[in-house]
Amino acid sequence: MIEVRHLTKRYGDTLAVDDLNFTIEKGRIYGFLGPNGAGKSTTMNIITGYLASTDGSVTINGYDILEDTEAAKKNIGYLPELPPLYFDMTVKEYLAFAAELKKIPKAERKNQITRVCATTKLDAVQNRLIKNLSKGYRQRVGLAQALLGSPEILILDEPTAGLDPKGRDEILDQVAKLHKERGITVILVSHSMEDVAKYVDRIIVMNQGSVMFDDIPKSVFAHYKELEVVGLAAPQVTYLMHELAAAGIPVSVDATTVAEAKEEILAKLGR
Repeated sequence: MIEVRHLTKRYGDTLAVDDLNFTIEKGRIYGFLGPNGAGKSTTMNIITGYLASTDGSVTINGYDILEDTEAAKKNIGYLPELPPLYFDMTVKEYLAFAAELKKIPKAERKNQITRVCATTKLDAVQNRLIKNLSKGYRQRVGLAQALLGSPEILILDEPTAGLDPKGRDEILDQVAKLHKERGITVILVSHSMEDVAKYVDRIIVMNQGSVMFDDIPKSVFAHYKELEVVGLAAPQVTYLMHELAAAGIPVSVDATTVAEAKEEILAKLGR
């Protein structure tokens, strides 16, 4: 679905992305993680056509992002780390503006806005000014604009930044529901493995512009000591299960969520 090959980005003498190679397969949720400055946002800006690469290629459903930009971008809904919201617009006005920018046919805009508002639970605030919304609702507005046009791929850059635990879970639960109901491919960009652990099928870890790991969650978390070296922490449950195993308690260290750990421990206790 997305093929990234030998992607490189330089800013003068600074190498932000260094010969990057990876594949995003259809119908999965990916965690795209790394410490601050790893090159995550730069990579996403190139994939979404907002930034040109120095070298290499990105193809989306067979369309090259540089040569067939418009066709490629139609496949993607993008929520950047700082959503481009206009605070003096109402939610409905902003989504109508976003629909126009995306060149959605005028006859379809009303229905699409109604649909994305229902999906992101914005019905009750459609006529409110964005500047009067909470951080959580503003993130929902950003997610709604990303869903306009019914994209096959959703890229969310730090979608839970600045949210409290409840707001974080609400946003990620909505994304997981979209994936389940519509088969949307999702890339969650984050610096927190704890936030995305229970949602993703696969994790790509970047460090210093390169891919450090590209594997299923339990295999990535098994390298928790290497992750710590670059400033990343595996989910707390990973440390717990390794500590139990080191203490001689016969548990699997593969659990990546609290639910999995609880099931494993109860099974060992015969409950």
